[in-house]
Amino acid sequence: MKDSVAEEHLYLAFSRQYRDSIFPLHTSISLFLLSYCDCKLFKVFLVPTGEDEGDQCVTKNLAGDLEVHLISRCQLPVVVQSCSLPAVVVKDDKFCRAGLSVVLRHIIQKTFEADPSKKDVLELLGFKKTCLKACAEVSQWTRLCEISIPLAVERFLTASPEHCQAIPPDILLLEKKLGEPVRVHNDDKIRRQKLQQQKAGAKAAVPVLGKEATEESKPGEVREHPPSSLELSVAFSKLLAQEAPDAINREAPHIRRTKTSDLPLLDHVFAEGLYFTVADLVLLPCIHQFLVSSKKQGKNLVNLPLISSWYQRVQEVPGVKKAAGKCNMELLQLPELMPAPGKQRQDSSSVPGELEEDNEDSHFIGGPRPTMTKLMENGIEAKFSPHPCPSWTLDWTSLPSAVSPGEGKMSRDRALRKQQQLNNLVAAVTKLAKPGDVIVDFCSGGGHVGIVLAYMMPSCQVVLIENKELSLIRAKDRSDELGLNNIWFIQANLDYFNGTFNIGVALHACGVATDMVIEHCLRARAAFVVSPCCYGFIQNTVKFKYPRSHQFKEILSYKEHMILCRFADQTAVQLPPERRLIGKQCMGLVDLDRAWAAEENNYSVQVISMEPESCSPKNNMFVGIP
Repeated sequence: MKDSVAEEHLYLAFSRQYRDSIFPLHTSISLFLLSYCDCKLFKVFLVPTGEDEGDQCVTKNLAGDLEVHLISRCQLPVVVQSCSLPAVVVKDDKFCRAGLSVVLRHIIQKTFEADPSKKDVLELLGFKKTCLKACAEVSQWTRLCEISIPLAVERFLTASPEHCQAIPPDILLLEKKLGEPVRVHNDDKIRRQKLQQQKAGAKAAVPVLGKEATEESKPGEVREHPPSSLELSVAFSKLLAQEAPDAINREAPHIRRTKTSDLPLLDHVFAEGLYFTVADLVLLPCIHQFLVSSKKQGKNLVNLPLISSWYQRVQEVPGVKKAAGKCNMELLQLPELMPAPGKQRQDSSSVPGELEEDNEDSHFIGGPRPTMTKLMENGIEAKFSPHPCPSWTLDWTSLPSAVSPGEGKMSRDRALRKQQQLNNLVAAVTKLAKPGDVIVDFCSGGGHVGIVLAYMMPSCQVVLIENKELSLIRAKDRSDELGLNNIWFIQANLDYFNGTFNIGVALHACGVATDMVIEHCLRARAAFVVSPCCYGFIQNTVKFKYPRSHQFKEILSYKEHMILCRFADQTAVQLPPERRLIGKQCMGLVDLDRAWAAEENNYSVQVISMEPESCSPKNNMFVGIP
């Protein structure tokens, strides 16, 4: 194990103790992962959220063998006070990671860095290390695991008996997803192996997962495991770091010639498919509490055969029972449930998700002219306010190199265009800011905007918020080189930042992220300077519906608005001039809708074209003032 790992502080919310769990369930999940990883790298603090701040017994009963400290919210580091918990910060540092998925992924990475022999821990991040990496606003799966199921189970557990008769819809959605076919990066090969196994009538025996073998089964022993399948063999072989048997790997000629469309679909073994990931460790404490409560209430789980099978299967993973024991989770042994007769498994492409149902008319054919004409007939055209200071520019040659975007990995031409974009944003923020203001750089990336603002405005506090860890680390390195002390770094999805601020800024916030930034600013009654991007990625989400403003909603359908968004992306320099002009008009209309929506919240909003317009194909900029 590597030495001299910097101590990090992990802050977990504590609202109440319920049976063998701590509420909120995000805290129970975090403690369970620490136990599973056998990770002692973090100093763990429980932060009471209610009146009862003296419940010391919780630190002994439910935190396993971890030493846990109680701390009040007012004692938290200032940067952590701006975030929803869980949160991690290096002691006395200004770099904070917040939100369940970000914190869990960080625990996994730090565990592996400290002990590279724990390759099984790193495997929890899944293929290409992307498990639960996408933010909940754009990923239905992350939202289900990180937000919907923990909240649904908490409500189920605390509801009065007469109000918790039905299975929560989010639990039923998980059951549905476990019944969808698995998509993995090498599924063609595995599906051909499955076809060969089916044609041979093979009944593959599955090894019991060594460390957790029961008294009836010795480590490494092979036994029949219902359902006995190739998927289980593949999943269990990976967990035990074993190769699949040669007989399975060899394909007969007629199997190789089979069309992909004729191959059998793969079944779920774990939550995300064939392989055990951090998603399973997030779901297990939640589903466990749901099943325990359902059993006490005498509920019939016949409608949840896949969840029941998954729950039993996860218990066999090496380390899971041990971690559960440390956290005083008494795992249940459930009877095997068979899916209801006639319940056909559908291909996932034909099973609409909760958001696809909203967006079912987003696949369309046609250009933007009918939609633009419809708006013109109602007196609505794209309009841009004059630029308040078109020739304003920073003296880039006099600034330290670490301030310049050229410090990032980009060409000279791109660095020049980035400087021109920054001139526009910094000019607008300079007109709005006053000493003592807190300025938040949302979707900050490598810190191009935030670092310039922090350097140019030492009397203001600048906060960089970004979901991508490596980008934010690059930004911090540049800040350290400059010796800036008025800057914080928060790795989190936007929803996990709840601090107060005066000005919000974002350069090329992608798709719906622009609307998320504006909403954050509206809630905080903060001014905003925002440049949108990736209009083609705009679509209805759980929180955002389009069009945004009452005026546009009265005229355009969702489908018509999406036509504008798709064509707003067609502004690239290599396109014909007429096409680019239509793209610019569509950009202006989409952003006019956003501006009017903000004005409905008592804001004054201008939509401005950056100068020079050649600085970016996406050269619109909002300036909003409450």
